[in-house]
Amino acid sequence: MEKQEIRTDPGPGGRAPEQAEDFRGTWGKLLRYCRSYWAGMIAAVIAAAAGTVLTLLGPDKLSDLTREITDGLFTGIDLEAVARIGFTLVIFYAAGAVLSLAQQQIMAGVTQKVSKAMRGDISRKINRLPMAYFSRTTTGDVLSRVTNDVDTISQSINQSIGTLVSAVTLFAGSVVMMLKNNVTMTVTAILSTLLGFVLMALIMGRSQKYFSRQQKHLGELNGQIEEAYAGQTVIKAYNGEASFQKTFDEMNDRLCESGFKAQCLAGMMMPIMGFIGNLGYVAVCVVGAVLTMRGSIGFEVIVAFMIYVRYFTQPLSQIAQAAQALQSAAAAGERVFAFLAAEELEDESGKTARLENVTGRVEFDHVRFGYDEGKTIIHDFSAIAEPGQKIAIVGPTGAGKTTMVNLLMRFYELQGGAIRIDGVPADSLTRENVRELFCMVLQDTWLFEGTVRENLVYCTPDVTDEAMENACRAVGLDHFVRTLPQGYDTVLDDQVSLSAGQKQQITIARAILANKPMLILDEATSSVDTRTEQQIQRAMDQLVAHRTSFVIAHRLSTIKNADLILVMKDGDIIESGDHDRLLAQNGFYAELYNSQFEQAS
Repeated sequence: MEKQEIRTDPGPGGRAPEQAEDFRGTWGKLLRYCRSYWAGMIAAVIAAAAGTVLTLLGPDKLSDLTREITDGLFTGIDLEAVARIGFTLVIFYAAGAVLSLAQQQIMAGVTQKVSKAMRGDISRKINRLPMAYFSRTTTGDVLSRVTNDVDTISQSINQSIGTLVSAVTLFAGSVVMMLKNNVTMTVTAILSTLLGFVLMALIMGRSQKYFSRQQKHLGELNGQIEEAYAGQTVIKAYNGEASFQKTFDEMNDRLCESGFKAQCLAGMMMPIMGFIGNLGYVAVCVVGAVLTMRGSIGFEVIVAFMIYVRYFTQPLSQIAQAAQALQSAAAAGERVFAFLAAEELEDESGKTARLENVTGRVEFDHVRFGYDEGKTIIHDFSAIAEPGQKIAIVGPTGAGKTTMVNLLMRFYELQGGAIRIDGVPADSLTRENVRELFCMVLQDTWLFEGTVRENLVYCTPDVTDEAMENACRAVGLDHFVRTLPQGYDTVLDDQVSLSAGQKQQITIARAILANKPMLILDEATSSVDTRTEQQIQRAMDQLVAHRTSFVIAHRLSTIKNADLILVMKDGDIIESGDHDRLLAQNGFYAELYNSQFEQAS
């Protein structure tokens, strides 16, 4: 897969700026991408060309048939010759139809394979992209590339290549056959349709940018819809329907405008080509009549030319349609290849260091980090977590607590300093090795459409039913699961309503089953009630026993038993110690704790 960076940085709001419209360059990439299927595409092209050639031979034989009938009107018609020519015509047209059908079947198979490969490459690309990419790109825009853009490419290739080959062959062949019959009438036909070429080239040049904008605006609109669907509760709670509708209408108007301009310009081709075709008929009829009256040609030549003119002008309309499809594919391909060429995570295949049996000593050594260049969030973070310790990280919103966890899991790379696990720098290990050392419970729960069992044992093989039930019992979930229609085999979909707390319980049980040597809890009990929290806290005490654990919490009452509490503010540690020691200092931690106690009372 090509890895050259062709994507520009997104503009405000995480949306990518308008891409430069590069019709030839994008189609070059598409053809190179399809090189594994060139054999099938060439076979389809040959079948399309051969079928068109057989179709072109028909009017010539029809001219012979007309001559036989015309000459025999007074002397007697040679029925054997007529039958022979008629039978030949049937063979030509039947073979042409079979070849055309073969071309369509081959191209249908090729385009589906290309779509499958492209979707697979996009899926693999998603797994190789850094988290920073998704923080600045909407989910809906990525989904639009996987669905809308790939489907547009597939349909365009299927419709355009065979049509284009047939049209070009029909066009060139009809010129040759017309020249064979009469040069004067051929020149007449060409001059009468020359205007169509000029207009088609002008329209294609202007409409390409609108096809690119149409695909871009479609991705933006999908992103907006996806965000609104996920946040319906918030939108309704804050009476944000009008604001959302205004934003949606603005995006919808942009999509409508770009789509209208693209389709309107492209739609002009068909009427223009129709007019040019009819003009060609008139010109050929007039010139043919004059030449017939002079005795230069016979009636059969006019008959043949009437068909050849249709064959000559019809490809112009087909080429216009194919050009529209090619433009759509180029606009969609530009977005897909921009995504596939986005900067990936650093290749770590050369790393040989690996941690297996870790004790759990984690050292933060003067860590510095910022999500954006020039804007540092973590300035100089240093701390040491000894094996088996429970480390709590507290502080006001925006202090950098979750950022430290993201750095610990190598979701982002450090800009300075180091994080060491058992004395080994984390960046010398592969990301997979680092992440298999931690089990993680986030404030934002993630469940997929599958059974309760599948959600619990996610990526944790060989989990027994007894262990699964014990984990659910420990977090207070077992009774609820057994009330579901199929118990642990109930599929979690739109028909099963789970509260935020129950979803959190499932993710905590999943962490218990994962049984990793270190643990990260980011506001893990924020969505459960007090009674359930106490039950989960007891399960957590068992879970963190003999494990190094990092706990992020706003409710300071839940981390009073932590071995070490790190108090963060503005990206730095301003206080550290256990609960009693920090209270005795009567500093920032004491202020936070007492304010929560006062609010609770």
